[in-house]
Amino acid sequence: MYSTDTNTPRSEINQRLDKLKKQLEENSIGAALIVQRADLFYFSGTIQEAHLYVPVDDKPIFMVFKSLERAIAESSLSRIVPLESPKAVPEILRKYGYSLPQTIGLELDVLPTNLYFNYQRLFEGKNLIDISHLIRLVRAIKSPYEIDLMRRAAKRSDQVAACVPELLREGMTELELAGKVEAEARKLGHQGTVRMRYWGGEVFYGHLLAGPSGAVPSFPRSPTGGSGASPAVAQGPSFRPIQRHEPVLVDYVFALNGYYSDHTRIFSLGKPDEELMAAHAAMLDVQELIKKAAKPGVKSGDIYDLALERATELGYDKNFMGVGKERIRFVGHGVGVELDEYPFLAAGQKLELQQNMTLALEPKLIFPEKGVVGIENTHVVTKDGLEQLGQFQDEIVVI
Repeated sequence: MYSTDTNTPRSEINQRLDKLKKQLEENSIGAALIVQRADLFYFSGTIQEAHLYVPVDDKPIFMVFKSLERAIAESSLSRIVPLESPKAVPEILRKYGYSLPQTIGLELDVLPTNLYFNYQRLFEGKNLIDISHLIRLVRAIKSPYEIDLMRRAAKRSDQVAACVPELLREGMTELELAGKVEAEARKLGHQGTVRMRYWGGEVFYGHLLAGPSGAVPSFPRSPTGGSGASPAVAQGPSFRPIQRHEPVLVDYVFALNGYYSDHTRIFSLGKPDEELMAAHAAMLDVQELIKKAAKPGVKSGDIYDLALERATELGYDKNFMGVGKERIRFVGHGVGVELDEYPFLAAGQKLELQQNMTLALEPKLIFPEKGVVGIENTHVVTKDGLEQLGQFQDEIVVI
């Protein structure tokens, strides 16, 4: 009934749990209680509604509310039991011989307050602390299995970009083009859902913006926003017709088997003006500089500083990653089972890059009333710098 072809291997899950247990032990935390879907997928192999209890000194227990049958089919965990209500969690733990430690870690960065209050009552007298940072550190270093999935996602990102010249026509709306491009992505196996961790973060495939639409700001933590179909969405493609000689930004995420490739290319019906062509070339310069500099041991914030310095040298400091108060102070972000993972290549960040981190590098320039140019590729951190996964041409594609 359930396909097992894409299940996460047992060895992969065990390695992840061992890394989490090590982090818990080093921080004097007796156990973790995990409920958020991306974390459940990472540590269990399924996103079914459940509670994953990971003690430092025993094997984990996976307590599933819905669907138990599917969780058993998709997860390689050895102890999977039914859960009728969150109120039964302490009772189930006692039934299976778990002694509750004094300190229990929760994902307090994403856990709703009402649930936190419930856990306070359920685990009365215990110290409930935030382990979201520890979880994100574990997830930041990718295994060969994860990197292979992201390579496959990046290959499909290239295939999506390659279909744009065949679909783009003068006068069609951004939304019409987006629908056609997204249909091609689905044919290639795009899973549809794109998860983000920060509260209120949401995206549907990504941003497809033409000309002045590329410079319309909005709420996402991104250099681009776009008008969207209505104020209820307030980002992404709109009903604006696409014109000749304007940059068409296709900033799309490909989501494959839970893992992402973040990918941006610029297209144009006829060559854009020389200012935009030169600006795009400048962002390719920034990308190449960072690819050589982003090595293990370099602080993530230093990469942003380097990018800003180079953009300033090239004369684009006023347009880099936004304009005026709408500017964002980062040039890239980690990517994996969520779109906003560690590390953040942002001002002031101290986290050091490590080998096998994966990140999306996205130097872009915003020009009010004209649009956006720039590039985005997903990379793997190696001892020699960044290895770019996407291979579709980085230069503006003139049709």
